[in-house]
Amino acid sequence: MTREREITEPVDLCLPDGRLNPAAVGWTRRPLHRANLRGWGRCKRWEYWGIVTPTHIVGVVVASLDYAGLLGVYVLDRETLEELSSDAVVPLARGAVFEPGTASLSGGGIRTVLSDTRIRASAPGVELDVEVPLPEGHESLGVVVPWSETRFQYTVKDLGRPARGTLRLGSEVHPIEDAFAVLDHGRGKWPYAVVWNWAAGCAPGLAVQLGGKWTDGTGSTENALFVDGRLHKLDDELVWTYDRDNWLSPWTVTGPRVEVEFHPFHEKVARTNLGVVANETHQCFGHFTGRARADDGAWIDLAGLTGWAEEARNRW
Repeated sequence: MTREREITEPVDLCLPDGRLNPAAVGWTRRPLHRANLRGWGRCKRWEYWGIVTPTHIVGVVVASLDYAGLLGVYVLDRETLEELSSDAVVPLARGAVFEPGTASLSGGGIRTVLSDTRIRASAPGVELDVEVPLPEGHESLGVVVPWSETRFQYTVKDLGRPARGTLRLGSEVHPIEDAFAVLDHGRGKWPYAVVWNWAAGCAPGLAVQLGGKWTDGTGSTENALFVDGRLHKLDDELVWTYDRDNWLSPWTVTGPRVEVEFHPFHEKVARTNLGVVANETHQCFGHFTGRARADDGAWIDLAGLTGWAEEARNRW
Protein backbone atom coordinates (compact mmCIF):
# COMPACT_ATOMS: atom_id res chain seq x y z
CA MET A 1 0.00 0.00 0.00
CA THR A 2 1.26 3.47 -0.87
CA ARG A 3 0.85 6.41 1.51
CA GLU A 4 -0.38 9.32 -0.54
CA ARG A 5 -0.85 12.91 0.56
CA GLU A 6 -4.03 14.84 -0.14
CA ILE A 7 -3.37 18.34 -1.49
CA THR A 8 -5.97 20.95 -0.57
CA GLU A 9 -4.42 24.24 -1.76
CA PRO A 10 -3.31 25.42 -5.24
CA VAL A 11 0.27 24.44 -6.12
CA ASP A 12 2.68 24.77 -9.06
CA LEU A 13 3.55 21.49 -10.76
CA CYS A 14 7.11 22.66 -11.55
CA LEU A 15 9.85 24.63 -9.88
CA PRO A 16 11.14 27.74 -11.70
CA ASP A 17 13.88 25.65 -13.39
CA GLY A 18 11.30 23.18 -14.78
CA ARG A 19 11.96 20.32 -12.35
CA LEU A 20 9.15 18.69 -10.41
CA ASN A 21 7.99 20.67 -7.39
CA PRO A 22 8.06 18.21 -4.44
CA ALA A 23 5.09 20.05 -2.92
CA ALA A 24 3.00 19.04 -5.96
CA VAL A 25 3.27 15.30 -5.32
CA GLY A 26 -0.04 14.01 -4.00
CA TRP A 27 -3.69 13.83 -4.98
CA THR A 28 -6.67 16.18 -5.05
CA ARG A 29 -10.47 16.11 -5.06
CA ARG A 30 -10.65 19.02 -7.52
CA PRO A 31 -8.06 20.46 -9.92
CA LEU A 32 -5.56 22.50 -7.91
CA HIS A 33 -2.29 22.06 -9.82
CA ARG A 34 -0.93 24.79 -12.07
CA ALA A 35 0.76 22.88 -14.90
CA ASN A 36 3.61 25.34 -15.48
CA LEU A 37 5.65 23.04 -17.75
CA ARG A 38 8.83 24.41 -19.28
CA GLY A 39 11.18 23.14 -21.95
CA TRP A 40 10.68 21.11 -25.11
CA GLY A 41 11.05 17.54 -26.28
CA ARG A 42 9.59 15.43 -23.50
CA CYS A 43 6.51 17.48 -22.59
CA LYS A 44 3.12 15.89 -23.22
CA ARG A 45 -0.17 17.72 -22.98
CA TRP A 46 -3.55 16.21 -23.78
CA GLU A 47 -7.29 16.22 -23.25
CA TYR A 48 -9.32 13.07 -23.89
CA TRP A 49 -13.09 12.96 -23.50
CA GLY A 50 -14.97 9.66 -23.67
CA ILE A 51 -18.75 9.84 -23.94
CA VAL A 52 -21.08 6.89 -23.40
CA THR A 53 -24.71 7.15 -24.56
CA PRO A 54 -27.36 4.42 -24.76
CA THR A 55 -26.65 4.11 -28.51
CA HIS A 56 -23.04 5.25 -29.09
CA ILE A 57 -19.59 5.57 -27.57
CA VAL A 58 -17.59 8.63 -28.64
CA GLY A 59 -13.95 9.53 -28.08
CA VAL A 60 -12.31 12.90 -28.75
CA VAL A 61 -8.60 13.56 -28.20
CA VAL A 62 -6.33 16.54 -28.70
CA ALA A 63 -2.67 16.24 -27.73
CA SER A 64 0.69 17.93 -28.10
CA LEU A 65 3.90 15.92 -27.93
CA ASP A 66 5.96 19.05 -28.72
CA TYR A 67 7.24 17.65 -32.02
CA ALA A 68 3.72 16.70 -33.16
CA GLY A 69 0.10 17.46 -32.44
CA LEU A 70 -2.40 14.61 -32.43
CA LEU A 71 -6.15 14.81 -32.75
CA GLY A 72 -8.84 12.26 -33.30
CA VAL A 73 -12.56 11.59 -33.29
CA TYR A 74 -13.98 8.10 -32.78
CA VAL A 75 -17.58 6.86 -32.83
CA LEU A 76 -18.88 3.36 -32.08
CA ASP A 77 -22.48 2.32 -32.79
CA ARG A 78 -23.29 0.12 -29.79
CA GLU A 79 -25.90 -1.92 -31.68
CA THR A 80 -24.10 -2.61 -34.97
CA LEU A 81 -20.52 -2.20 -33.60
CA GLU A 82 -19.75 -0.12 -36.67
CA GLU A 83 -16.82 2.27 -36.11
CA LEU A 84 -16.05 5.70 -37.54
CA SER A 85 -12.52 6.90 -36.83
CA SER A 86 -10.56 9.94 -38.00
CA ASP A 87 -7.04 10.82 -36.86
CA ALA A 88 -4.52 13.47 -37.86
CA VAL A 89 -0.97 14.52 -37.06
CA VAL A 90 0.03 18.20 -37.06
CA PRO A 91 3.81 18.76 -37.34
CA LEU A 92 5.27 20.57 -34.31
CA ALA A 93 1.71 20.86 -32.92
CA ARG A 94 1.24 24.09 -34.90
CA GLY A 95 -1.88 25.94 -33.78
CA ALA A 96 -2.41 23.82 -30.67
CA VAL A 97 -3.89 25.68 -27.72
CA PHE A 98 -3.57 24.32 -24.19
CA GLU A 99 -4.65 26.97 -21.74
CA PRO A 100 -6.40 26.63 -18.37
CA GLY A 101 -9.95 25.54 -19.15
CA THR A 102 -9.55 25.21 -22.93
CA ALA A 103 -7.76 23.14 -25.56
CA SER A 104 -8.06 23.16 -29.33
CA LEU A 105 -6.34 21.93 -32.48
CA SER A 106 -7.30 21.56 -36.13
CA GLY A 107 -5.78 19.60 -38.99
CA GLY A 108 -6.39 16.81 -41.48
CA GLY A 109 -10.09 17.62 -41.78
CA ILE A 110 -10.60 17.44 -38.00
CA ARG A 111 -11.40 20.32 -35.67
CA THR A 112 -11.61 20.11 -31.89
CA VAL A 113 -12.51 22.82 -29.40
CA LEU A 114 -12.70 21.59 -25.81
CA SER A 115 -13.48 23.42 -22.59
CA ASP A 116 -14.17 22.35 -19.02
CA THR A 117 -17.91 22.13 -19.77
CA ARG A 118 -18.28 21.73 -23.54
CA ILE A 119 -16.97 19.33 -26.20
CA ARG A 120 -17.10 20.35 -29.84
CA ALA A 121 -15.52 18.34 -32.62
CA SER A 122 -15.93 17.73 -36.32
CA ALA A 123 -14.44 15.16 -38.67
CA PRO A 124 -15.50 13.68 -42.01
CA GLY A 125 -19.09 12.53 -41.50
CA VAL A 126 -19.18 13.51 -37.81
CA GLU A 127 -20.32 16.62 -35.93
CA LEU A 128 -20.36 16.64 -32.13
CA ASP A 129 -21.56 19.33 -29.74
CA VAL A 130 -21.98 18.25 -26.12
CA GLU A 131 -22.33 20.09 -22.84
CA VAL A 132 -20.74 18.44 -19.79
CA PRO A 133 -21.79 20.56 -16.79
CA LEU A 134 -20.04 20.21 -13.46
CA PRO A 135 -22.61 19.23 -10.80
CA GLU A 136 -22.38 20.87 -7.39
CA GLY A 137 -20.23 18.79 -5.07
CA HIS A 138 -18.85 16.65 -7.90
CA GLU A 139 -15.27 15.51 -7.20
CA SER A 140 -12.53 14.35 -9.57
CA LEU A 141 -9.19 12.63 -9.00
CA GLY A 142 -6.03 14.62 -9.61
CA VAL A 143 -2.68 12.85 -9.15
CA VAL A 144 0.98 13.71 -9.69
CA VAL A 145 3.07 10.66 -10.57
CA PRO A 146 6.80 11.22 -9.88
CA TRP A 147 9.25 9.02 -11.79
CA SER A 148 12.04 11.50 -11.03
CA GLU A 149 12.58 15.26 -10.63
CA THR A 150 12.71 15.56 -14.44
CA ARG A 151 10.09 12.95 -15.41
CA PHE A 152 6.61 13.29 -13.95
CA GLN A 153 2.94 13.42 -14.91
CA TYR A 154 -0.06 15.34 -13.64
CA THR A 155 -3.34 13.65 -14.50
CA VAL A 156 -6.97 14.42 -13.76
CA LYS A 157 -9.54 11.68 -14.14
CA ASP A 158 -13.06 13.16 -14.01
CA LEU A 159 -15.75 10.47 -14.26
CA GLY A 160 -19.50 10.47 -14.62
CA ARG A 161 -20.07 14.02 -15.84
CA PRO A 162 -23.62 14.38 -17.24
CA ALA A 163 -23.55 14.81 -21.02
CA ARG A 164 -26.21 16.29 -23.28
CA GLY A 165 -26.12 17.57 -26.85
CA THR A 166 -26.09 16.19 -30.38
CA LEU A 167 -24.10 13.74 -32.46
CA ARG A 168 -24.52 14.10 -36.22
CA LEU A 169 -23.45 11.15 -38.36
CA GLY A 170 -23.88 12.03 -42.01
CA SER A 171 -27.46 13.24 -42.35
CA GLU A 172 -28.65 11.57 -39.14
CA VAL A 173 -28.81 13.49 -35.86
CA HIS A 174 -28.63 11.52 -32.63
CA PRO A 175 -29.59 13.36 -29.45
CA ILE A 176 -27.21 12.76 -26.58
CA GLU A 177 -29.14 12.31 -23.36
CA ASP A 178 -29.06 9.88 -20.44
CA ALA A 179 -25.32 9.89 -21.11
CA PHE A 180 -22.10 10.45 -19.21
CA ALA A 181 -18.63 11.74 -20.06
CA VAL A 182 -15.16 10.96 -18.73
CA LEU A 183 -12.18 13.32 -18.93
CA ASP A 184 -8.52 12.31 -18.99
CA HIS A 185 -6.48 15.51 -18.59
CA GLY A 186 -2.70 15.10 -18.77
CA ARG A 187 0.32 17.37 -18.41
CA GLY A 188 3.85 16.13 -17.84
CA LYS A 189 7.36 15.18 -18.91
CA TRP A 190 7.42 11.51 -19.80
CA PRO A 191 10.00 8.75 -20.09
CA TYR A 192 10.64 7.54 -23.64
CA ALA A 193 8.95 4.13 -23.23
CA VAL A 194 5.95 3.42 -21.01
CA VAL A 195 3.08 0.94 -20.63
CA TRP A 196 -0.18 1.72 -18.88
CA ASN A 197 -3.54 0.24 -18.01
CA TRP A 198 -6.64 2.36 -17.53
CA ALA A 199 -10.23 1.44 -16.69
CA ALA A 200 -13.19 3.75 -16.15
CA GLY A 201 -16.76 2.68 -15.45
CA CYS A 202 -19.83 4.75 -14.64
CA ALA A 203 -23.49 4.49 -13.73
CA PRO A 204 -25.82 7.07 -12.15
CA GLY A 205 -24.33 8.02 -8.79
CA LEU A 206 -21.42 5.58 -9.05
CA ALA A 207 -18.07 5.37 -10.85
CA VAL A 208 -14.75 3.57 -10.59
CA GLN A 209 -11.34 4.72 -11.87
CA LEU A 210 -8.47 2.22 -12.03
CA GLY A 211 -4.91 2.43 -13.35
CA GLY A 212 -1.79 0.36 -13.40
CA LYS A 213 1.75 -0.34 -14.59
CA TRP A 214 2.80 3.25 -15.33
CA THR A 215 2.45 4.30 -11.68
CA ASP A 216 4.00 1.16 -10.16
CA GLY A 217 6.82 1.91 -7.74
CA THR A 218 6.30 5.70 -7.77
CA GLY A 219 4.36 5.92 -4.51
CA SER A 220 1.36 7.35 -6.39
CA THR A 221 -1.69 5.62 -7.83
CA GLU A 222 -4.68 6.77 -9.88
CA ASN A 223 -7.33 4.57 -8.31
CA ALA A 224 -10.61 5.83 -6.90
CA LEU A 225 -14.23 5.02 -6.20
CA PHE A 226 -16.88 7.73 -6.62
CA VAL A 227 -20.18 7.42 -4.74
CA ASP A 228 -22.76 10.18 -5.27
CA GLY A 229 -19.95 12.42 -6.53
CA ARG A 230 -17.70 11.86 -3.50
CA LEU A 231 -14.19 10.50 -4.09
CA HIS A 232 -12.87 7.56 -2.09
CA LYS A 233 -9.12 7.31 -2.78
CA LEU A 234 -7.80 3.77 -3.29
CA ASP A 235 -4.08 3.95 -2.48
CA ASP A 236 -3.03 0.40 -3.29
CA GLU A 237 -1.24 -0.71 -6.44
CA LEU A 238 -3.49 -3.14 -8.32
CA VAL A 239 -2.97 -6.43 -10.16
CA TRP A 240 -4.31 -6.51 -13.73
CA THR A 241 -4.98 -9.86 -15.40
CA TYR A 242 -6.10 -10.20 -19.03
CA ASP A 243 -5.37 -12.25 -22.13
CA ARG A 244 -3.31 -10.34 -24.70
CA ASP A 245 -4.20 -13.04 -27.26
CA ASN A 246 -7.92 -12.61 -26.62
CA TRP A 247 -8.72 -9.06 -25.58
CA LEU A 248 -12.47 -9.77 -25.43
CA SER A 249 -12.12 -12.32 -22.66
CA PRO A 250 -12.85 -11.04 -19.13
CA TRP A 251 -10.28 -8.83 -17.38
CA THR A 252 -9.73 -8.80 -13.62
CA VAL A 253 -8.34 -5.98 -11.49
CA THR A 254 -7.65 -6.77 -7.86
CA GLY A 255 -6.23 -5.23 -4.70
CA PRO A 256 -7.06 -4.98 -0.99
CA ARG A 257 -10.04 -2.71 -1.75
CA VAL A 258 -10.76 -3.75 -5.34
CA GLU A 259 -12.30 -6.97 -6.68
CA VAL A 260 -13.35 -6.07 -10.22
CA GLU A 261 -14.14 -8.04 -13.35
CA PHE A 262 -14.56 -6.33 -16.71
CA HIS A 263 -16.56 -7.96 -19.53
CA PRO A 264 -15.77 -6.47 -22.99
CA PHE A 265 -18.19 -6.37 -25.91
CA HIS A 266 -15.93 -4.53 -28.41
CA GLU A 267 -12.22 -3.93 -28.98
CA LYS A 268 -10.79 -0.78 -30.52
CA VAL A 269 -7.23 -1.17 -31.80
CA ALA A 270 -4.88 1.70 -32.62
CA ARG A 271 -1.33 1.16 -33.90
CA THR A 272 1.39 3.43 -35.24
CA ASN A 273 5.00 2.54 -35.91
CA LEU A 274 7.30 5.28 -37.13
CA GLY A 275 10.44 3.61 -35.82
CA VAL A 276 11.53 5.82 -32.96
CA VAL A 277 7.90 6.75 -32.24
CA ALA A 278 5.34 3.96 -31.89
CA ASN A 279 2.07 3.21 -30.14
CA GLU A 280 -0.20 0.21 -29.70
CA THR A 281 -3.44 0.62 -27.77
CA HIS A 282 -6.16 -1.95 -27.15
CA GLN A 283 -9.21 -0.19 -25.69
CA CYS A 284 -12.09 -2.52 -24.87
CA PHE A 285 -15.61 -1.29 -24.16
CA GLY A 286 -17.82 -3.28 -21.84
CA HIS A 287 -19.46 -3.73 -18.46
CA PHE A 288 -18.14 -4.12 -14.94
CA THR A 289 -19.00 -6.49 -12.12
CA GLY A 290 -17.44 -6.95 -8.71
CA ARG A 291 -16.97 -4.52 -5.87
CA ALA A 292 -14.77 -1.82 -4.35
CA ARG A 293 -14.39 -0.74 -0.75
CA ALA A 294 -15.37 2.77 0.35
CA ASP A 295 -13.51 4.78 2.99
CA ASP A 296 -15.94 3.66 5.71
CA GLY A 297 -15.18 -0.01 4.99
CA ALA A 298 -18.41 -0.76 3.13
CA TRP A 299 -18.12 -2.80 -0.06
CA ILE A 300 -19.90 -1.15 -3.01
CA ASP A 301 -21.38 -3.33 -5.75
CA LEU A 302 -20.15 -2.25 -9.20
CA ALA A 303 -22.52 -4.35 -11.30
CA GLY A 304 -24.08 -2.27 -14.05
CA LEU A 305 -21.19 0.13 -14.62
CA THR A 306 -20.36 0.72 -18.30
CA GLY A 307 -17.07 1.97 -19.67
CA TRP A 308 -13.74 0.68 -20.87
CA ALA A 309 -10.44 -0.95 -19.98
CA GLU A 310 -7.26 -0.56 -21.99
CA GLU A 311 -3.60 -1.33 -22.40
CA ALA A 312 -1.37 1.23 -24.12
CA ARG A 313 2.29 0.78 -25.07
CA ASN A 314 4.13 3.91 -26.16
CA ARG A 315 7.56 4.87 -27.44
CA TRP A 316 7.39 8.65 -27.67
